[in-house]
Amino acid sequence: MEPIAFSTDVIGQWVGQHLWPLFRIGSFMMAIPFIGTNLVPARVRLGLALLMTFLVAPLIGDVPRVDALSADAVVITLQQVLIGAGLGFALTALFQLFVIGGQMIAMQMGLGFASAVDPSNGVSVPVLSQIYSITVTLLFLAMNGHLVAFEIIVESFNMLPIGTTGLASETYWQLAHRISWMFVSAMLLALPAVSAVFIVNISFGVMTRAAPQMNIFSLGFPIGLIFGLFAIWVLHANFLPHFEDYTRQTFAFMRDMLAAAP
Repeated sequence: MEPIAFSTDVIGQWVGQHLWPLFRIGSFMMAIPFIGTNLVPARVRLGLALLMTFLVAPLIGDVPRVDALSADAVVITLQQVLIGAGLGFALTALFQLFVIGGQMIAMQMGLGFASAVDPSNGVSVPVLSQIYSITVTLLFLAMNGHLVAFEIIVESFNMLPIGTTGLASETYWQLAHRISWMFVSAMLLALPAVSAVFIVNISFGVMTRAAPQMNIFSLGFPIGLIFGLFAIWVLHANFLPHFEDYTRQTFAFMRDMLAAAP
């Protein structure tokens, strides 16, 4: 029986077929909010990335045959990291949208001082933002949004095969402008509650000018806080439609990122 000989090209093909998908999937896992947080250990994220890589590798097909220590290999590796991190950033903007919206509402109604440490990011955020973050995470998982995100990262190997060419140059500008979309959407989400509390503050200001001898602002703060909580309760009826709309826009943007690649 003749021994099986493995050439350098074959070994490079095997290594590249698993290593480069691992860089793309691993960077995506590290960036997405519901897995790439401080609450999930790095070993768990790496294990999930390895498991998904072994499942996806047979579906990828041939990968470029280049020397592992060549400049092309470094370029390909960087392209895979940028693709995974870009897709993860687009999904992170969806979750941070609601955190910013909750912070806008909390600052307007006087709950800005009631802050708590966000264990997922390790920073202090208002309690209302934390409530919104937990609600969005549970809704995203309940609606199988994580499965759609994994489906997009798997589809990316067909829409944007492994190679020296990555995302288009205009895609990086679109990712930078995604921050503007995040703030605009957060403002639209918080605008009804902010406007309602602002009208209450204007009313107390008019009352103070009409009767300066009365200490209206001593009552204005608790009343404004109660009215803000009432506005939040009313706005929760439209929370799910807003979440579905923003999630649909995010997944469409992630697919457009891959479709616009050269």
